[in-house]
Amino acid sequence: MKLLKTALACTFAIGTSVALPSLVSLLPGVSLASVSAQEQKTTKVPALREKVYSQLARAQKLADDGDAKAGLEALDSINERSSSMNSYEIAMMHNFYGFIYYNENDLPKAIAAFEKVIAEEGIPESLRVSTTFSLAQLAMANSDYNKVIDFLAKWDQINTKEKTDAYYVLKSQAYYQLKEYQKGVDNINQAIALSDSQGKEPKENWLILQRAMYYSLNQTDNVVAVLERMVKLYNKPEYWVQLGGMYGETGKEKQQLAVLEAAYQQGFLTSKSDLRQLSQVYLYNGLAYKAAVVMSKGIDSGVVEKSAKNYAFIAEAMVQAKEDDKSVSYFAKAADLSTHGKYEQRLAEVYVNLEQYEEAADAARKALDKGSLDFESNAYVALGMAQYSMQNFEASILAFEQAEKHKKSQRLAEQWIKYVKREKLHAETLRTALL
Repeated sequence: MKLLKTALACTFAIGTSVALPSLVSLLPGVSLASVSAQEQKTTKVPALREKVYSQLARAQKLADDGDAKAGLEALDSINERSSSMNSYEIAMMHNFYGFIYYNENDLPKAIAAFEKVIAEEGIPESLRVSTTFSLAQLAMANSDYNKVIDFLAKWDQINTKEKTDAYYVLKSQAYYQLKEYQKGVDNINQAIALSDSQGKEPKENWLILQRAMYYSLNQTDNVVAVLERMVKLYNKPEYWVQLGGMYGETGKEKQQLAVLEAAYQQGFLTSKSDLRQLSQVYLYNGLAYKAAVVMSKGIDSGVVEKSAKNYAFIAEAMVQAKEDDKSVSYFAKAADLSTHGKYEQRLAEVYVNLEQYEEAADAARKALDKGSLDFESNAYVALGMAQYSMQNFEASILAFEQAEKHKKSQRLAEQWIKYVKREKLHAETLRTALL
């Protein structure tokens, strides 16, 4: 008789696919009627008669040949005479129903059929154990997480062998979906510990599940530890980025910088959010020039958009890096993309620092013309300083008088007005003396 084996796979909300063990199999070369003498003596399994066997074999062949409907009709015909069948034969019939329904992706009916298998008394205990575990797997595939826990509890009662990692993983997944995160993490930890004790690497999706539950429990230090292991074992870009983010969340800025920089050097930071995060981390750690370079390269590569905000970030980073001359072009680009005058104001201040006073005065006037400034007084101060440096004393005094009207710059403006007036008087006295 043809070997009947089916593998299940289930995808969960956390983005992991988990391969589940095979459902109950019918061994090749062994008659359905043959059960070991020892097993029959222990479990009192009745015989599977040849007539029933041949009918079941016919139903299976129809299903295996792709005609599931005919296979089910053949089973229905057998079921009509079930009153004359013994417990083991009825269980085998429901077993076949279960396989056909499963292969047709009708999980509720498959589950119902396999539940009827374990409801029969006269079946081998090994069949009861394996079918009960398969029911837990099917319940998981059917998103019935409470039933998963129930079936595993029943399996616990009848299983006599050591629990495998598959048991703990399945239980953990169900608890995760039920939002019982502590129970879930306890079980996934058991699976991982078992794997570690055997000198094996835990499966990637186990660590993903473990990380997700620690995060849900707000156990950030444990999340960090799991991600550190994932980086070492799998070296995937997303794990480097996530680890960097968690280092930042836990106040480990130096580790965050080291991880993100290493990820960048490996080419793992490819999205605009990744590049922006690295730039901000550089800036936070006093590496302003590197912050500017990362964002600039991101714009040049087309990953980061050419927005006023991004150009202004680069410009401010250049200023912090004491590269005022390099900030000018970025402030200018930010200003061109903005309807307000905030970036022209910053440009005016930078031009003053660079002693490019005509450019500073022009930028300050543009800032005031465009308006919507957070601190209008700063534009007047920059204009006043630029005009003073070009010996335009009257224009300088007028600018500072405008700045004086703002409380924020009132005192500074008053000092500048006094200073400029003295300088104006000094210049006039000198000019008169030279006539």
